[in-house]
Amino acid sequence: MFFRWDWLRPQLTAPIVPAFGPVHPDALTAGLFEDVLGAAVTGDFLPYDKDGRWGGEKDEKVLREDVVHQPEHTLVPTLNRRGRGTVKVFAYGLCDNVVDEAAELAAKLAAAHDMVNARVVRPLGPETTHLRGTRIQLKDFTAGLCPAPGGPVCPVTDWPTTVQETFAPFAQAMAADGLAFLRTQMQAGRCGPVLAAAVADRIVGAIGPMEVRPDAIGRPQLMPQYFAVLPEARGQGLGRLLWRAAMHWGESHGAAYQLLQTEVGGPSDRLCQAEGLTSLGFTHTTRA
Repeated sequence: MFFRWDWLRPQLTAPIVPAFGPVHPDALTAGLFEDVLGAAVTGDFLPYDKDGRWGGEKDEKVLREDVVHQPEHTLVPTLNRRGRGTVKVFAYGLCDNVVDEAAELAAKLAAAHDMVNARVVRPLGPETTHLRGTRIQLKDFTAGLCPAPGGPVCPVTDWPTTVQETFAPFAQAMAADGLAFLRTQMQAGRCGPVLAAAVADRIVGAIGPMEVRPDAIGRPQLMPQYFAVLPEARGQGLGRLLWRAAMHWGESHGAAYQLLQTEVGGPSDRLCQAEGLTSLGFTHTTRA
């Protein structure tokens, strides 16, 4: 094995894995890091990779020959050729200079691979304060029931045809939130159901797809969803209704948990905090 767990484990202040994303703390193992290294060689999706749902090729992969693994810190660079190209270096470790070393490595590798962007991703523990970045949150379905919220929310396909037809303009309006991409997957029949909220016979919010898959240790995980409400429909509690409907769906279909990444201080972050989700830590991304 490449990674020494007695070195790496104390450095993992937040459960984030390069080229993979956040994981449940119970699934945070040396084996998972080794699997990610192996996938860099084959180019395949890991069986439990959330991005594998969409098919195609994996966009981001670990630059395994450039990994720095030492007792006090570990630097794991990844390369993503999407757009103008990005190199990220995940900086694990408690030493003061770990970010500086990661930035130097990111800049060097971006130049070597002709990538425009160089970034440093710094995982930080849940006790971190005064932070801007992304919060990793856990919804534990074993901790309590998730009753159906009621209200004007149901699967898109359960709405009358005239209402269903309003999903296309809604998805286009919320393309920046991934809804246009989600609609293409729905049309191709490649994803689970999508829940939608409608007002006055027009879809104004949606969350989905709703899918449960096993994680790296076989536990059923409710997969991440796209989630958006039209700006003019916000402030009416529809986002909360959609969220609670999604959680009810997940619990009803056997999910043990869901992981989410939310922008600190953003609407989804505030919603998740209000709904009692557990903060597992943060990631802070900076330019190298």
